[in-house]
Amino acid sequence: QVQLVESGGGLVQPGGSLRLSCEASGIIFSFYVMGWYRQAPGKQRELVATRSSGGSTNYADSVKGRFTISRDNPKNTVYLQMNSLKPEDTAVYYCNAEWGRATYWGQGTQVTVSS
Repeated sequence: QVQLVESGGGLVQPGGSLRLSCEASGIIFSFYVMGWYRQAPGKQRELVATRSSGGSTNYADSVKGRFTISRDNPKNTVYLQMNSLKPEDTAVYYCNAEWGRATYWGQGTQVTVSS
């Protein structure tokens, strides 16, 4: 049974930081491209960042220079360090694991940026 469990969301003031974590089980973690997506109210889910085991990364233009995705393969965990947060970063953040046609999602964690 595949599980992706996110943690680290919460309420933060504009300009603040948060680190999201996602621990995976039931998959060969190193095979998968791991990513973070987000969905704001009334909007479609969008890519935030992805990272392969080989280190290749991809970021949405809106988060470049502010967010960093990293992974710890022995711990089956992917992280998203979010700095200089803006109100428009408010969304539910979802962890994603993808390998070929196999794709899995976490349950999501809420991030709210507000003063």
